[in-house]
Amino acid sequence: MLDPQGLIEYAEDIPELDRPVLIQALDGFVDAGSVRRLVREQLLASSDAVLVTFDVDQLIDYRSRRPPMVFEQDHWSGYDEPRLAVHLLRDDTGTAFLLLEGPEPDYQWERFLAAVALVVDRFDVRLTVGLNAIPMAVPHTRPVGVIAHATSADLVADHPSWIDRVQVPGSAGNLLEYRLGQAGHEAIGFAVHVPHYLAQSEFPASAVALLESVTKAAGLVLPTGELRAAATRTAAEIDTQVAENAEVAEVVRALEQQYDAFVAGAGRSLLSQGTSEPLPSADELGEAFELFLAQQPAPEDSDDPENPPV
Repeated sequence: MLDPQGLIEYAEDIPELDRPVLIQALDGFVDAGSVRRLVREQLLASSDAVLVTFDVDQLIDYRSRRPPMVFEQDHWSGYDEPRLAVHLLRDDTGTAFLLLEGPEPDYQWERFLAAVALVVDRFDVRLTVGLNAIPMAVPHTRPVGVIAHATSADLVADHPSWIDRVQVPGSAGNLLEYRLGQAGHEAIGFAVHVPHYLAQSEFPASAVALLESVTKAAGLVLPTGELRAAATRTAAEIDTQVAENAEVAEVVRALEQQYDAFVAGAGRSLLSQGTSEPLPSADELGEAFELFLAQQPAPEDSDDPENPPV
């Protein structure tokens, strides 16, 4: 492996930090309901500075995710350069934390993750938190579920187990958690549930649940007001649409019955078969991941550069 230090460039002015939390929100893997994007945009509103940038020219396949350019009349007037960066942010109490964001690398995963580990060491990061949002056969009318995973069982002791064992496509973000654990660093990740029938739309309720999970795990006070308001508006819109479509309403009722049966059997895995309605098997859940990824439009076809497809 090439020297990972060659991927990193630090800002000239690095402030003193007291063992900050690092939140990693890389684009490229499953982002049902655009939840990770919503959370990232909320957090970046408090950005103080960019402390670290990575050499994306060595990491990105430009032909598979062509960066947008702007043409005006007779000349090129803009280019949306891809950037992988670590931002310095502050929560509502002024506590500093870090955010790693940008496109998931196409190449050199292990070198990139080793470079992130160098950043973790440089800033003496006490906890790394990963963000994900996955499509699930759950109704929008029930509380948002969260799957928690970590390098130590103690970090997720307060979270129920939803899944026994399942194989899904890998991601740089999840592999980062794995590698940090192997190196003795503490890391935790959260995957919030998004109703599968809303996976292609923004679902801010899950963004709120994701931020709440990070707040609890990291001891940060993160803003959720705007997302809560958006969640209320979205819920009303969804209820209206469901009420106007009998077929969709029947699907939602079936999901409600399945969800309620699961909650009644508290302590069981999501993949156990003790409910009156059949729940997805591990293979089916893995296939759902694959299907969701396959359904995403090609990057160059996206009309929204701020919402890149997964």
